[in-house]
Amino acid sequence: MTSGNPKTEPMETVRAHAHGDAPFFAALLTPYRSLGPVGFRVLMLFVCGICLSTGLVFLSLGAWPVFGFLGLDVLLVFLAFRWNYKAARAFEEVRVSRTEVRIRKVLASGREQSFTCNPFWARLHLREEEDEGVTRITLTARDRAVEIGGFLNPEDRTSFAGALRAALALAQSGGPPVGAPAE
Repeated sequence: MTSGNPKTEPMETVRAHAHGDAPFFAALLTPYRSLGPVGFRVLMLFVCGICLSTGLVFLSLGAWPVFGFLGLDVLLVFLAFRWNYKAARAFEEVRVSRTEVRIRKVLASGREQSFTCNPFWARLHLREEEDEGVTRITLTARDRAVEIGGFLNPEDRTSFAGALRAALALAQSGGPPVGAPAE
């Protein structure tokens, strides 16, 4: 998991909060964004500088409409990044315990979707491409299905699929022993 995504809590951390049927696997999946706030400011200053200097050249040559279109370009780049950052507010929580698999999806708009099932009914389906790795993770239980980690890159999706498969196998075998030493 090169980018630190998905973030999984170590089993000993989850066990420290444990009582009864606490989850022994927990992951928070968030979309990866490579450009932080400082990088965004630098990029926008660069785009503004290039467009302003180019626009001033065209303005001095009498081609004043070009100046307006370059300003429109800056506005569109800004709006595209704002939309991208808004979409990055989405996340998914995946928790596995002895008796329950719980998936909570929070969309960028704040709307939540939940999926809960018994780990004994849960089946993990992976779609893999030879050159990309895992391209889709779907968890099914009875007649319900939910896609997980659609916004992850293939490397993170492959890593997460392996961790989730191991957690489901552990839950289906009865879960970790109570009071077992931390792994």
